[in-house]
Amino acid sequence: MSTPSTALMQGWLTGAGLIVAIGAQNALVLRQGLMRQHVAPVVAVCALSDMLLIWLGVFGLGRLIAASPLLMEVFRWGGAAFLLAYAVKAGLRALSPKAGLQAQAGTASLGAVMGSTLAMTYLNPHVYLDTVVLLGTVGAQQPAGLQLPFAIGASVSSWMWFSLLGFGAAAVAGPLRRPAVWRSIDALIALVMVVLGLQLILRPLA
Repeated sequence: MSTPSTALMQGWLTGAGLIVAIGAQNALVLRQGLMRQHVAPVVAVCALSDMLLIWLGVFGLGRLIAASPLLMEVFRWGGAAFLLAYAVKAGLRALSPKAGLQAQAGTASLGAVMGSTLAMTYLNPHVYLDTVVLLGTVGAQQPAGLQLPFAIGASVSSWMWFSLLGFGAAAVAGPLRRPAVWRSIDALIALVMVVLGLQLILRPLA
């Protein structure tokens, strides 16, 4: 028989299983952590946004989106264009001999970083699929009274992961000062974005 504690744990495990996979949002948090630049605001925006979308999904929005072929196609093509454009930007940094030194300098303003974080969160269809549609559908199927602990568990996993990714990367940023390392990181980010973008183009969202 399900209990609030088992629903809480199921929410945590489901959220952790979805969020830990390498994705566009995680790549952005990792890069900011390695740069030691505006880490706390980036982590907070990502975790709070995940919480908002999880709770919207659990309490009804997930089923509405999944039932609309038009919305799913908008997420598909708009998201693919956004991810591929970000891939080009990261790829150009990876090819620049000075990319690593520029990354170390950490001169981007808080507003610019927050803009990128919000765009990567709310223009990224995978965020909606993971939080609103997938987590929301599982959470909405919980017995009466257990949807709330499920949503709390999933939200806690999000806070834990983004904090570990951002602040953990900041803690080991010192040894990663070589430009070649930064170019490798940007090359990996570009590869991730290309793969995600092509996945959206080549197969329908479901």
